[in-house]
Order: sequence, then structure tokens, then C-alpha cells
Amino acid sequence: MQRITAGIDAGGSLIKMVYQENERMHFRKFPNNELDSALSWLKMSVPSFHVSLTGGKASLIQKKYFQDSLIYPEFVATCEGARFLLSAENKVMEENYLIVNIGTGTSWHIVNGDKVERILGSGMGGGTFTGLGSLLTQVQDYQQLTDLAKLGNKGNVDMLVKDIYESAETPINGELTAANFAMGKKTKHTDADRLASLSNMIAETIVLLTSQTAAIHQVNNAVIIGSAIVGNPSLKHGLEFYMNMVGLPTVFLEKGEYCGAIGAYLTVT
Repeated sequence: MQRITAGIDAGGSLIKMVYQENERMHFRKFPNNELDSALSWLKMSVPSFHVSLTGGKASLIQKKYFQDSLIYPEFVATCEGARFLLSAENKVMEENYLIVNIGTGTSWHIVNGDKVERILGSGMGGGTFTGLGSLLTQVQDYQQLTDLAKLGNKGNVDMLVKDIYESAETPINGELTAANFAMGKKTKHTDADRLASLSNMIAETIVLLTSQTAAIHQVNNAVIIGSAIVGNPSLKHGLEFYMNMVGLPTVFLEKGEYCGAIGAYLTVT
């Protein structure tokens, strides 16, 4: 029987899996509420799996499904997966750079040659978008939330710089946010507008923290990874826009949401 190796990243919202079969890497993900059915099917279909686990729910999965599996530190796995993908996607970075992992929350890591260190974390991330988004709109489905966000106008909810200066010349770009959600009930706005404002607030906050972190640690570029930007064009566009504005060159990895799973996978290949 063929021996198949796999890495599983059990995060706060999603379970991501990378496995090798017939000399090819395969990628799968599913929400946490489908954990039992997905892993039960996996064990029955591929009983010869050799697994390495990472992420917050790794111990739970090990105990219930893969008692002989390895557990690999989450932050190390994420960064090793990112370095693997940078090479695989032919993207060249300087020796020192930031890895910004936007999942349920957001983590910042600094890569210095062969050394990797987690230096910052924030509760602002994909969980903020889905959780607060559902409170603002009563919409629960992630895809519906992202579809609405890209149709909205944040200017109907946020107070912009041009709103403060009115007809006067603004000292900075008038379309920039002066205060998130500051218009409140003063103006009419839709679910889409509120979600556009929320997406923008998350992007602004992450970029602000990233640029300050880069300045403190004297790095000149960043890699952005994580599941929160997948299928969320409003958030990704905001990140690209503000990162360009602060002058910090940024790389988005095509399979960046699987970095943790790839890092775990590499330990059993």
C-alpha cells in the first residue's frame, strides 16, 4: 500500500490540508464544523496516511484521529511553509522581511536569514470580518459577506478626510479615512456599505501595524499570507492599496493560506 504523507493546519475557523499522492501536492480545506465527517472520511479512504499536525486544534485532532502523528509548532510551520512557497512561486525576497499571516486573527513574523521570530499579534483579521460582519448585516455566509463588501461604498459609513475639510483643500488624500464608521446613522447606508467600511478598517489597521513593525525592525518588504484574503477581493484590494501608499513592497502568495499545512507536511516528507 502506498504511503501518503500529509500536513494538517487546524486553525480557529478552517482545517487546511496538504498531502502528497503520485508525486503531486494536493490542497484541501473545510470549515471546522465539518471536522468529524471530513477526517472520518479521510481515515477510511487513506488508512496509510503519515500525518504532521499544527495549529490551535492540533492536539484535539491528534487525540481523536491520528494518535501517531507529530505536532509541529504553528508559527514555525507557517514561516517554513511561506519560505517553501516563495521558492516554488519564484518570488525573491531580501534576506530580512516580514511575514503577515491574516487568518482568524493576524500574526507578524520577522525572517532574518534562517531565523524566524513572531513579534506581534492582533485580534483584527478574518474572524473580525465574519463575526462583526454578521452583526452588522445579519448575513452569516462568508461568501455572501465578501460579495456584498465589494459592492459597497465605505464613504457612506466612514468619515473621510474630505468630509472634514468640505470645500477646502485637503492636506492629504481626501478619500482617506478620518474616522471609521463615524457617520453612524447620520447618512443612509446599506449592508454592502457597512461591509465595505469594515473591510477597509481591517486593511487599514493591518497595514498600519505592518508599516510600523517594518520600520522598527528595519525591513523593506513583506509577504502576506492567510485564509482571510482568499475570495475576499475587497480586503485584498485595501491591503494592496495601503501597502503601496506606505511604500512597503508586498508579495501575496498564491497558496498562502496553506503555509501552516505545508510547513507541517515538510516535516514528514
